[in-house]
Amino acid sequence: MSDSKHIAFLGLGVMGGPMAGHLLRAGHTVTAYNRTPARAQAWRDRFGSDGAAHIAATPAEAARDAQIVISCVGNDDDLSQVMRGPDGALATLAPGGLVIDHTTVSARIARALAQECADGGLHFVDAPVSGGQAGAENGKLAIMCGGTPDAYAAAEAVMAAYAARMVHIGGAGAGQTAKMVNQICISGIMAGLSEAVRFADAANLDMDKVLDAISGGAAQSWQMENRWKTMAADEFDFGFAIDWMRKDLGYAIEEAKALGVSVPVTALVDQFYGEVQALGGGRQDTSALIRRLPKGRR
Repeated sequence: MSDSKHIAFLGLGVMGGPMAGHLLRAGHTVTAYNRTPARAQAWRDRFGSDGAAHIAATPAEAARDAQIVISCVGNDDDLSQVMRGPDGALATLAPGGLVIDHTTVSARIARALAQECADGGLHFVDAPVSGGQAGAENGKLAIMCGGTPDAYAAAEAVMAAYAARMVHIGGAGAGQTAKMVNQICISGIMAGLSEAVRFADAANLDMDKVLDAISGGAAQSWQMENRWKTMAADEFDFGFAIDWMRKDLGYAIEEAKALGVSVPVTALVDQFYGEVQALGGGRQDTSALIRRLPKGRR
């Protein structure tokens, strides 16, 4: 394809691996780096049948001949590690290149990296995603973006390979703060849904009929539609882990303090998630919040 790019993709986890695969399907050449080499090899075995998938030993090696660097790692420290220093991608990405970061990180590091990129003649977009593992696998992610209009325009054409929705929120860091809004909303909804499921069960109501009755009204949410039945069945293996939600809520609470905004419900739900972690549920999905609530008498 005439608009194909040479892309360095850093981080091949449950989100990054499928996203990098969609880039290959869109006709791009992808050189990938992952901290665990075995995962990188498994990614190439899955997606790299046409020879356009390559593996690098360091982020710097991956970015050396790339026009675009895309990262999807774990947290601030992970992002700093793959971007900065002699082995980081910024050491070898040529001026004029574009950096797209899909990691959910602090707005602080997003703004700092945007400035570092600008100083080096690079464009930067902070672009956290929503949609979970299923969204990544199906190429249907929602992406919240921060950066200059020119940087976003360049990123939009590439991200279309795995996005159902892309919105340019504002300047550097705006994507990350929008993702914090997303996580604040989810945490409050999940707390209410957990109590509702326990309440309905204790009242000996037909859970399917309750869902049918209320899911079309004001109580409806994505969480209700997709997690009501699984929460009632104590099934919690659906992607985004509590450990990661607590990381995200920590960034949101930190940013709220910097903004002088009170987020008491978010802080309380964060503590509730801590209780589930103490029960051994840190790797279960966020709907496992219900585990902290005992089942009532029926």
